[in-house]
Amino acid sequence: MKKSASFYEVRDMLLAHVQPIGKEKIKIDACGGRVLGEDVIAKENVPPFDRSPYDGYAFCAVDSKTASKENPVTLKILEEIPAGGISHYAVTEGCAVKILTGAPIPDGADTVTPYEITEFTDDTVTIFKEYVSGSNIVRVGEDIKKGDILAESGTMIDAGLAGTLAGQNIEYPTVYAIPKIGIISTGSELLEIGSEPEIGKIYNSNQYTLSVAVQQLGCEAVVLGVVKDSAEQICQLIQQGLATCHMVLLTGGVSVGDYDLTPAAMEMAGVQILQRGVDLKPGMACAFGVKDGKLVCGLSGNPASAITNFHAIVSPLIRKLSGYKEFVPTEMQVELLDAFQKKSRGTRLLRGKMEVVDGKVGVRIAKEQGNVVLSSTIGNNIMVIVPPGSGPLDKGTKLKGFFI
Repeated sequence: MKKSASFYEVRDMLLAHVQPIGKEKIKIDACGGRVLGEDVIAKENVPPFDRSPYDGYAFCAVDSKTASKENPVTLKILEEIPAGGISHYAVTEGCAVKILTGAPIPDGADTVTPYEITEFTDDTVTIFKEYVSGSNIVRVGEDIKKGDILAESGTMIDAGLAGTLAGQNIEYPTVYAIPKIGIISTGSELLEIGSEPEIGKIYNSNQYTLSVAVQQLGCEAVVLGVVKDSAEQICQLIQQGLATCHMVLLTGGVSVGDYDLTPAAMEMAGVQILQRGVDLKPGMACAFGVKDGKLVCGLSGNPASAITNFHAIVSPLIRKLSGYKEFVPTEMQVELLDAFQKKSRGTRLLRGKMEVVDGKVGVRIAKEQGNVVLSSTIGNNIMVIVPPGSGPLDKGTKLKGFFI
């Protein structure tokens, strides 16, 4: 256990203790937002046959070799093929078939002309330009070829992937099971929402902050309860969480004061402490441990500290538990749209929003970045990483950041 570990070191050390919890098959109409549990290999070509992209006429390109506005070519219409229909005649020179969008190209035809640039009757179609063989035909396998890897295990199922699965006749895709994340709030000062205000008490915001953060990752938030500053009571809830959930999150009691009892309660519950504290502001106070392969994550009781540590360390753990292939956020260079006047002795994470100003993308930093200022997290979508030893930051400073 390092006394002063970076959030990268703590995150990566904890990731080594995490594996996805299992897989299941679900009906495709309920798969949105779930994480794919196996590689999907194309079983069929898409489209499965050469098809027309237009309403028009299919014919032999050789018939249009001399066609022009001054010298049009008129072809005999053999039949009409609607989408979902099939041809009954092979197309020969001097003939054409009326064809609708999505219909299969008939034998013998090797090009299609859109109907709007022709003249036609019920029996004939007149063409005014030359075509080369293969014009305006969507070829078999143009979208997907049989044997293609369509999506890898660990990919979130979005609208495009759901439609692709349906196009391969996959009714029950394999997905990773949804983790249950237990949430415990500690502190004798906490009030339940809906109760009357009391002097010296505060409403329990962390429970709801973390519940929504967990749900936004596609997991089930299991509220285990609110407990006073009692190591024995905290221990009981930790044990309950370990018995019923795949990971346990606690807020409060992780600093070094007389009433900071969470680490002791973790050890009473048989949890092996892996790390206490992290070089991070806000979010320095924390305690992480493991029991029977399940992580217990103790975060600060200060609301902004708790959610910052959650995004930096806990979120990647939950994403790996959920089966995501890419569970560590990708860092990118960002530019500050505001100055930040404070020095940063250690690593600092600034919360902010990506904005477009005068056609240029940058990060608008929340005005208040204090440990207890939860309201400044509203609508944020990015964390900006300020390296240790940094002085005040000017507008236009370029730093690394990651989406949350």
